[in-house]
Amino acid sequence: MSIGKQSKILTDKQVEVMVSYLSGRRNGLRNRVIFLLSLKSGLRSKEISGLRWSMVVGPDGEIGDTINLTNEVSKGKSGRIIPLNRILKQSLQDLLMEHRSLWGFDIHTGHLVRTERQDHTSPQSIVNMFQRWYREVGFVGCSSHSGRRTFITNTSRKIGLVGGSLRDIQIMVGHKNLQTTQRYIDYDTDCQRRVVDLV
Repeated sequence: MSIGKQSKILTDKQVEVMVSYLSGRRNGLRNRVIFLLSLKSGLRSKEISGLRWSMVVGPDGEIGDTINLTNEVSKGKSGRIIPLNRILKQSLQDLLMEHRSLWGFDIHTGHLVRTERQDHTSPQSIVNMFQRWYREVGFVGCSSHSGRRTFITNTSRKIGLVGGSLRDIQIMVGHKNLQTTQRYIDYDTDCQRRVVDLV
């Protein structure tokens, strides 16, 4: 995949605009969770649509500290355990309360993302949602992969601060090899200039 064909990553300001836009619309809580699952956990559309409450709810019936993504819903059987970002965790807690009050569903079988007519949605529907949202806010060059690229780029820039490496990111996003992960990372010419002065 060439850089020119990759989805654009999102700036902090664009993230702020998108969260505000989604929160103020119909199904705002659900749509915010969809967006954050991409942005804060690096999930693919297929994985978002297949995610079940049993993969995020702990034995106590509350949201846990990780997403336990199974091979069944991941691409290429890339099941994995992903630590939950605190902002995403709070949104999941809110969505869990909403689901319980509206449907009283079984957490062992219920999907996180559902429509008003069905108890689940398709990967293509998730892709279409992202396309519509980005089009409506005027973000050119963004797609359902923009959140995932943003997650990979942002974590790659900060992983060294906590003693980790790109290998940790590779595991979190479910890539079979490190080269795939590296292709997702956006470069920053300003950082390149600054680091040269440190050598």
